[in-house]
Amino acid sequence: MVFLSWGRPSAQDQKAIIHKSGTFNYDDKYKGATAKSLASLKEDQALSKDGFLLNNARVLVGSGIDTFEKAKTALKTWRHFGLNWAFVDPKTPVQQGTKFCACVKEFFPWLMMPLQVVYVNETKIAKNRAATFGFGSGTLDGHLLFAVYLVMVFCKRKAFLSNCTWCGETEVVLACESFRNWKWFE
Repeated sequence: MVFLSWGRPSAQDQKAIIHKSGTFNYDDKYKGATAKSLASLKEDQALSKDGFLLNNARVLVGSGIDTFEKAKTALKTWRHFGLNWAFVDPKTPVQQGTKFCACVKEFFPWLMMPLQVVYVNETKIAKNRAATFGFGSGTLDGHLLFAVYLVMVFCKRKAFLSNCTWCGETEVVLACESFRNWKWFE
């Protein structure tokens, strides 16, 4: 089942797709897989045995807590999808259990791909500790991929790396083509 729209999908279109999408389109044992450390994902033989690929990227987006807070706000309002050809409704709350549509127009017509937020992780800056904000989502019936995603931003506190803010994503997918535009946080 593939969800298409000839015009830019409305909020009603997206709600209808979410209602039709049902459950995760992959085995429950992979639900929330990206909550594990990158090292443990790399060692997980079951992922590769079942045909999943691991894709990880990280980029320095600036420095300081202000940059971290801007990047966190950008993630919470889905600005990493703020493109002419891809979007998520910016009013969609980033909360565990929230279902949403990633709407993409690579060709004609629009594709509406349903997902669900599986977990949200946030740590505040404490003495000599990093601050992080991230969330993982999984694909639902009707999505073109079988995937588990993590998008996160973090600020490290180390003497040699003073308050640098990094943004990263990890995907565990059967097939992967990922667009990366790291200017969305500005």
